[in-house]
Amino acid sequence: MDSTYQIKRKSDRKAYISKLMLTRMGSFNLATKIANVDSQDDGLKLPTDLNIEKLLQHIRQLRGDHQLPLLKRYFLKSNPFGMAAESVADNLRDLRIKSLSNVCGSSSRNPNQIRLLQWNLLSQTLGQSIDGFVSCPQNALTWANRKFLIVEEILQNQPDIICLQEVDHFKFLQTILGSQNYEGVFYPKPDSPCLYIENNNGPDGCAIFINRYKYILRNFSTHTLEVWHVQSNQVAIAVNLIIKATGREFCVCTTHLKARHSSLLSKLRNEQGRDLLHFIQKFSEGRPVLLCGDFNAEPIEPVYSTILNCEFLNLSSAYADLHNEVEKNAKNDSHNNNDKVQQSIRNEPPYTTWKIREDSEICHTIDYIFYSKNQLKVKNCLEFPSDNEIGKNRIPSFQYPSDHFSLVCDFEILDS
Repeated sequence: MDSTYQIKRKSDRKAYISKLMLTRMGSFNLATKIANVDSQDDGLKLPTDLNIEKLLQHIRQLRGDHQLPLLKRYFLKSNPFGMAAESVADNLRDLRIKSLSNVCGSSSRNPNQIRLLQWNLLSQTLGQSIDGFVSCPQNALTWANRKFLIVEEILQNQPDIICLQEVDHFKFLQTILGSQNYEGVFYPKPDSPCLYIENNNGPDGCAIFINRYKYILRNFSTHTLEVWHVQSNQVAIAVNLIIKATGREFCVCTTHLKARHSSLLSKLRNEQGRDLLHFIQKFSEGRPVLLCGDFNAEPIEPVYSTILNCEFLNLSSAYADLHNEVEKNAKNDSHNNNDKVQQSIRNEPPYTTWKIREDSEICHTIDYIFYSKNQLKVKNCLEFPSDNEIGKNRIPSFQYPSDHFSLVCDFEILDS
């Protein structure tokens, strides 16, 4: 008889089954690890004393004049410069307010405003070796072509806080971003799939960078997410920050939940989400919370509702809330839908990732920035390129280095 059925007690049987499933949640457990370290960028040298504008110019020179420019994107504000209400209502998804993202620099924002960038970078090892982007030219997937596009996408938006997933070149980012006074924290997956692939650059994981000009890092914590009290292969990082100019404090957390689609994996992601929320509650200690990441879950999945219905954190989705506010302003509509989750689902962007793999074209929303709605206000967010702007081969491409788009939002801490 199968050993599963020899376990009589219900609680023990549940624990056994959960462990059995979680051994299959990691990476290629039967393969041999190739335990390399992060060393591929050890030879990187930068000119000293470059501000962001000059560093971006230097990076573009390194890429070469013959290279295609990075996709342009624009901010959607909650009060769109007096634009006709009917126009906004009819064209919400295609709205492009002509205010380039790099014009809205961090230096011009008041101290209690926070610009957060959330992005799954696409692991170099996984993206080039096993992710199967059949429409992306192979040269576009090389680290030499991707690395400076990644930096340009981050720095042109001048974020105060940078939250990243699938980071397997942390030292490169630490060197580049450190030149602009960002401080980074990295936490790898315990069993990163990168470590089973030749020529890897070490494990992938999550990272948070903070602007040391503006913030003091009070403390940070890392966490391996659990499912039914068993560790999974997904992680989270949380930091508590102090605003130097005002002394106000808030918490930022980023994560990357289990990938792939099935009813079982949807349940596992929901359990990871529950564990994540309790981790944040304990660590944040009542501070305003910004929770972001690649949740690998569309808005209709249980984990999305679990996060929005969490009473002890009172989180809301930044992109959904801002789209809802703009739409209501455009229609002069003060009606509030009592179903918080359904209203949020309807107002999420149509996609945060759009790629073509061997078996299908994948276009859906799985990346989010959640925030404490009673303590923070979302002011604007960076919209996504249109179908035509992205191009028929989708992303990654020579004009965009990841299969996920970055999410960028401005928040303001509300008076207590």
